[in-house]
Amino acid sequence: MSPLTLALVYLFGLNLVTLGLFWWDKQCAIHRRWRVPESTMLTLCLVGGSFGAKTGQGLFRHKTRKEPFRTSLNAIIVLHLGFLSALVLPGFRGSVVAMLHDASAALFG
Repeated sequence: MSPLTLALVYLFGLNLVTLGLFWWDKQCAIHRRWRVPESTMLTLCLVGGSFGAKTGQGLFRHKTRKEPFRTSLNAIIVLHLGFLSALVLPGFRGSVVAMLHDASAALFG
């Protein structure tokens, strides 16, 4: 299996798990049962499940008004979009590499 295929399978599976976790947490909230910690949900979002989280947030209307969770999730999505842009757009990738090179030169000489 190629690395790209493996990465896509990982992201698909993780987003499916994150979507299911949002459904589960919503059900727990409705039935007043023990909830999934927000740190667990945000960690899954950070390691690649942000699309599933945002889908679950809208689909199940879950954690749409909860701060700072909502802001943290949106920040993670912006971070992921930046990484995706850096990987896909060659001009942007070059700018990011140049900026990192300049920053490391300024910090470490």
